[in-house]
Amino acid sequence: MTTVHPALSYELYPPRSHASCDSLLKTITELEQTNPDYVSVTYSGDAQRRQKTLALLDHLVHETSLNPLAHLICVGHSVADLERSVRLILGLGVRGFLALRGDIPPENTRPLELPFARYLVELIRRVEREDFAHLAAGKVSIGVAAYPHKHPESSSLLQDIEILLSKQRAGADFAITQVFFETERYSGLVDAARLAGVQMPIIPGIMPVTSLTRLTKLCELAGLEVPRELAHRLETASDSRELHRIGVEHALNQCRKVLDAGAPGLHFYTFNEHEAVLDVLEELDVPRYSNRFKLPLSDLQYL
Repeated sequence: MTTVHPALSYELYPPRSHASCDSLLKTITELEQTNPDYVSVTYSGDAQRRQKTLALLDHLVHETSLNPLAHLICVGHSVADLERSVRLILGLGVRGFLALRGDIPPENTRPLELPFARYLVELIRRVEREDFAHLAAGKVSIGVAAYPHKHPESSSLLQDIEILLSKQRAGADFAITQVFFETERYSGLVDAARLAGVQMPIIPGIMPVTSLTRLTKLCELAGLEVPRELAHRLETASDSRELHRIGVEHALNQCRKVLDAGAPGLHFYTFNEHEAVLDVLEELDVPRYSNRFKLPLSDLQYL
């Protein structure tokens, strides 16, 4: 009988400078050796940032063995813009998308052409049908977001579940959760989603946090309360080595608990850093993660 190991994936974002590019390329090389199922790439910001995203996607497709999953957001884009982006990204050889609505800026006063992520899922599926022959009769994989904590704009967790169900009905294949720090949040989300009829895999998003500043900023952006115990441990750490150990230890505990709860995989928010993530994987008692294969370093150029 074949053993099915949990899926493994990472999130990366395009570099902001030559120095950060060198660091990212090192991270890509290190993460590639773990043979992940896919690597998601954020797609937002101004036109220059989006061009760097496309360059990173192109690099992953043509210069590595990694399978990229391209983020797309509704905010800031017309339907025509998004359709062009989907076709352009497919033209690079990418066959996966993470369809998101995106955060609406406070100064935004114009209604969105696609106000919900489910409409973006439908748009991608429409392009897929129209380009079926060009895809060699292949199928595009579409992921969406799920929320262990109530979304700041939702009236309740039940509404979040109803929205997740609508994304599935629109054609989504799987969901990745927003970051969380208490395992019961993930289990509660999955249980509620299954009762509501959500059948697609829900993959927990894990982030090893090795900085109090990063933890605070992350929670602020996500609309979460800062986890007091973790924050206290980070604040009272004696040096950078202890900060690293605390972040790895907390993430490792989360991984073990969600896998025990039946999680179909792990998605790591890396912040373009690999050390803490690899240390977590080394400690997990999962053959897929502990037996990493080695690849030769490539002569990588600036994206």
